[in-house]
Amino acid sequence: MPAFSESGPHSLPFVHDDQVTRSLQFTPHGVQSMMCCQRPFDLEVAYTKTMMGFLLVQPHPVHILMIGLGGGSLAKFCYQHLPQTRITVVEINPHVIAMRQQFLIPDDDARLRVVCADGVHFVRDAPPGFDVILVDGFDEQGLSVQLCTLGFYEHCRRIMTASSVLAVNLDTAHPEHAEFTARIDQVFNGHAVAVDVIDRNNSILFAGKRLPMAASGMSLRESLGHHSENARAQLTTEFQRILPLMASREPLDQGVCMSL
Repeated sequence: MPAFSESGPHSLPFVHDDQVTRSLQFTPHGVQSMMCCQRPFDLEVAYTKTMMGFLLVQPHPVHILMIGLGGGSLAKFCYQHLPQTRITVVEINPHVIAMRQQFLIPDDDARLRVVCADGVHFVRDAPPGFDVILVDGFDEQGLSVQLCTLGFYEHCRRIMTASSVLAVNLDTAHPEHAEFTARIDQVFNGHAVAVDVIDRNNSILFAGKRLPMAASGMSLRESLGHHSENARAQLTTEFQRILPLMASREPLDQGVCMSL
């Protein structure tokens, strides 16, 4: 069982370090986040590369909101490779935030801000203006169902700009997975696409107010052409896989989950 703090309801994570990788965990067999010690700003877990598919829809975000910090893989990657972008990360567990230095997450500055708050409340109270919202809400119990309600998705839509994209990491093994995807599709008027992560129980739901699903609306050149060789090396293969899935845009309400 995970350990709990005497000062609050939040579980105490721990760090496992084998000198090659460093992972944040709540249980011995449950890896929440993983970092390569030699390449701490790279994306090591497959689903994080899939979530970066938001660049196919919004290649030049001004302000990204992330719900869930973990070991900071997405925050660090975006901080390094999107130098013109502001990043706000909301994490409910203060013990996770306390480990940011062990995962080399940069200190707060003009571009990066980590907020200790409930993501549900933050989204409810936030003003509009986010180009990208990434929801990666997992804890020691698995998927946080508080981040899967109709009301939460409605508030996400409210604070998004017209050209924004939402990317949600869901667990396909969760008994309510079909209901969660249906809620996203409902809130975004059918502008939602599910992309399965290879060899994982993760499915990334992309949604937007005006999500350009036609192939002409997305391109690898526009999304990655201006990035470093390192970023392109990490993302190109996955973007080549998911681009036709996002462009095909089969309706989620037909029970179709698009994967290769």
